[in-house]
Amino acid sequence: MWVKLCCLLLYFLALFVLARVFEAVAWYESGFLATQLVDPVALSFRKLRTILECRGLGHSGLPEKKDVRELVEKSGDLMEGELYSALKEEEASESVSSTNFSGEMHFYELVEDTKDGIWLVQVIANDRSPLVGKVHWEKMVKKVSRFGIRTGTFNCSSDPRYCRRRGWLKSTLIMSVPQTSTSKGKVMLKEYSGRRVEVEHIFKWITAHAASRIKTIYNSEHLKEEWNKSDQYRVKIYLFANLDQPPAFFSALSVKFTGRVEFIFVNVENWDNKSYMAEIGIYKTPSYILRTPEGIYRYGNNTGEFISLRAMDSFLRSLQPEVNDLFVLSLVLVNLMAWMDLFITQGATIKRFVVLISTLGTYNSLLIISWLPVLGFLQLPYLDSFYEYSLKLFRYSNTTTLASWVRADWMFYSSHPALFLSTYLGHGLLIDYFEKKRRRNNNTDEVNANNLEWLSSLWDWYTSYLFHPIASFQHFPFDSDWDEDPDLFLERLAFPDLWLHPLIPTDYIKNLPMWRFKCLGIHSDEEMLETFQDSESDSDSENKEVFSSEKEASEDDELNTFQGHSEGEPRCRAETCSCANKYCHHEPYERKARSYGSYSTAGDMEPDWSAWPSEMLHCTECVVCLENFANGCLLMGLPCGHVFHQNCIVMWLAGGRHCCPVCRWASYKKKQPYTHPQPLSSDTPS
Repeated sequence: MWVKLCCLLLYFLALFVLARVFEAVAWYESGFLATQLVDPVALSFRKLRTILECRGLGHSGLPEKKDVRELVEKSGDLMEGELYSALKEEEASESVSSTNFSGEMHFYELVEDTKDGIWLVQVIANDRSPLVGKVHWEKMVKKVSRFGIRTGTFNCSSDPRYCRRRGWLKSTLIMSVPQTSTSKGKVMLKEYSGRRVEVEHIFKWITAHAASRIKTIYNSEHLKEEWNKSDQYRVKIYLFANLDQPPAFFSALSVKFTGRVEFIFVNVENWDNKSYMAEIGIYKTPSYILRTPEGIYRYGNNTGEFISLRAMDSFLRSLQPEVNDLFVLSLVLVNLMAWMDLFITQGATIKRFVVLISTLGTYNSLLIISWLPVLGFLQLPYLDSFYEYSLKLFRYSNTTTLASWVRADWMFYSSHPALFLSTYLGHGLLIDYFEKKRRRNNNTDEVNANNLEWLSSLWDWYTSYLFHPIASFQHFPFDSDWDEDPDLFLERLAFPDLWLHPLIPTDYIKNLPMWRFKCLGIHSDEEMLETFQDSESDSDSENKEVFSSEKEASEDDELNTFQGHSEGEPRCRAETCSCANKYCHHEPYERKARSYGSYSTAGDMEPDWSAWPSEMLHCTECVVCLENFANGCLLMGLPCGHVFHQNCIVMWLAGGRHCCPVCRWASYKKKQPYTHPQPLSSDTPS
């Protein structure tokens, strides 16, 4: 997870640097930056009209370019970035979708139950033509959608009873606006009563009703009273301008941020005394002033702070976010981080997508589960101070220059999704290249695995756990080492009894303890030489047997190898051992040991028990072959403590009998180690 997080942070850093490179290239080619102011006098009539439409100011009664230019200047300073965005938005001929309501419940759910948005609905009465024609309606939908106003059509033929109850007996236009200034307040429906159905007249009616929700100040005394008043709103934004009504984007934002930010329009058109404006630091109009408990912030002085709906919306969201905004942001970041697994995972292509789907499901589930207690804690009343301090931190951090750069980059990349996706893909391919190179240097085999090999391994794992019960809680490797013979699967289908047998990988055999059986003394040099030769022969053969097998060898191949080795070389010879088999440390332990390996009196020498692992039981006979241990013989112990010839017990386990031949304890399960009793001072060997 930390690797993915670091990769995601590197990607964001690359996006930040790339945006600065684009700014440098634009400055080199055109000689201006996005934050540079534009003189409206130098713009054409078409560009000026485009700016007014994006800001939401009517210009139908202004035929002269001079009047249009003055209206642009009265609404706010124009930057190169805003001009570029407005022209690009005008060139984009994307059709905006409009909702078709199916009945009363659909209308209530989307329109009357929506508390933070504006709806424009065209009601078509029974057997009547619509009030606005198709061509004009499409233009209206495209015009109002710039300001977040949603549109729809309600045909009374789908629910005539609801239309009669509402009094919609003729085709009309309905506008829904939140009635109060509190969040989640009541919604008010207003009907268009004008006679002219042109787009500009309907839009002027919409903006007039939306602007009526904004508090308007007409004199300095009212401004002084409002400026010094402390109420429930911690954040207020003032527009000081010489306009009849605020722009449509300002009114639309007031609806969107209902209950979070208070919007105030200060009309300075007929002011003679502006001394109080100078006292509070307002020296020019128009000005967009953000007033918070921490101080005053002038909107429009930093990068990306344009006079548009989208720019001011991202600015206010960063200052006064909702819980839903934080959840959406965390959801985007978590999914971007999860998609890094597609490039970090090496091996087959199908394996990459399987791991990706698993990671996406895991990360999103953990995100939702972690958000549930957070939402519960935020409802507690004694956490209000914590919530206020968090918002204060947001306001401090998001009014910096770095935050303005981040917001500008976000708007740039969100308006160019192809660039965002291509840079993400390029970053992922670079991660894939370096990760593949690192794993090749570490000699990992999964880099060269193809789809068929990985699917075969996945099928082996799936069938083993589907058709066989889990034998223990031991974590076996995900990569299967079992045989790939399809006859084995058919054989299990033919014999249902085998479905009840657990299928255990034999990798654990390599981890079982092995050591040499030694005696404390040898009778003669000849026997010593013979024993040494036997031990060397056993050591070489057993090392070949245990460590030279490939990881993908099947259980049948292992069994054949062990059988061939046992036939080719003799097992430990009992006659070469002259250990005192009758010796024991303590009488109770002797009785337990004799239950599976008797202490014969074939010699008079004592075994060297110090070479044995502490958890192994002492014995001198293998119960598998019923032969005594020879000096230098290779032994192997099981978790239960019983000891056997290494050849004998490996052949036993490789044959599918994963248990001890004596006590039937599972050979892959750990057991409480046996503690040897200490001999009493009065005990003497017999």
